[in-house]
Amino acid sequence: MALTLKLPTSAGKIESYTLRGTAPVKPAKGVKFNRIAYSAAHVVADPLAAIDPWLQSAVDWDATIGYRQHLWSLGLGVAEAMDTAQRGMGMDWPTSLELIRRSVDAARDVPGALVASGCGTDQLAVEDAKSTADVIRAYEEQMAAIEKLGGRLIVMASRALARVAKSPADYEKVYGRILSQAKQPVILHWLGDMFDPALAGYWGTPDVDAAMDTALGIIGAHASKVDGIKISLLDKDKEIAMRRRLPAGVRMYTGDDFNYAELIAGDGYGTSPNQGRSDALLGIFDAIAPAASAALGELAQGNLERFHAILGPTVPLSRHIFAAPTRFYKTGVVFMAWLNGHQKHFTMVGGQQSTRSFPHLAELFRLADAANLLEQPELAVQRMKTLAAVHGIA
Repeated sequence: MALTLKLPTSAGKIESYTLRGTAPVKPAKGVKFNRIAYSAAHVVADPLAAIDPWLQSAVDWDATIGYRQHLWSLGLGVAEAMDTAQRGMGMDWPTSLELIRRSVDAARDVPGALVASGCGTDQLAVEDAKSTADVIRAYEEQMAAIEKLGGRLIVMASRALARVAKSPADYEKVYGRILSQAKQPVILHWLGDMFDPALAGYWGTPDVDAAMDTALGIIGAHASKVDGIKISLLDKDKEIAMRRRLPAGVRMYTGDDFNYAELIAGDGYGTSPNQGRSDALLGIFDAIAPAASAALGELAQGNLERFHAILGPTVPLSRHIFAAPTRFYKTGVVFMAWLNGHQKHFTMVGGQQSTRSFPHLAELFRLADAANLLEQPELAVQRMKTLAAVHGIA
């Protein structure tokens, strides 16, 4: 029987919508990927905690770790305590460290599970940062805490560094110090200002090409300490240009939630494999995890057409979720987890479920259906009808 409900359009009208009824793709079991793929995972809020949601955070730890176990079961790695987990946007450093501890512990029980954790400077209030020495101390504190837990590092872009740095040389100084101390190769993280306005002009200049030169210089000087770099600029040409210049063996982890399918597939450029294709560290992989896993499995078996057939329909959904203001994309990621039954509620740390309108969420629902991503259609429709009723649609 067809599943139909009433949804708003962007023009403000209410229209009936009937689900397509196409079953989601199921990843083949035991398939090994030929790309490294991290999903930047969201956190599940505790909706029953008696807190002030805009000022305090409360996490449902069981549901949060349960979702990570789901990602690992699909062969995806977990990029922990990143912006998808509302790091610095509702999640403070002590809570993030507890998240990292629990995730690293849980990964030990899953053979082959990948987890890498965000190391930043968010315990240092931006207004309290006076010098690069302050930034270095903040990075070192988090670095020591994560490595003590046995965690691998993703060195996140620092709002404090963006504030105090006076030139590219300041970035070279800070990153040189951190990389020289790392116990194992790290992933660097270049987050564009569309994700976080406080990071405008990162690497010491608003000129992206000049910023890329600085980042590549740092990587080249410390290549043995760099596993790869994730860039989230939503510009595929910039990503391709940078990956072609990476030292052999240093990976490009695409953070391009608009063009990930073609970037992961690659173009075969260069004599070193890492220069001709991207691995992945993506927030959208949280929302499309089964499709991402199935597509990567097909790619590993040489089935490029099937890879694009599975992943291609998810791109319009991702572009919608990451539409400007891009920093509010987390709302769409958590909304998808709720629709698919991975959590019992649509509540977020910091009350950020309110950052997107109901028409935005209604279009997200339609795009998720078009991409065959509704894992439990009856449940998804029931939950969508409940949300519609809250917004005055009977």
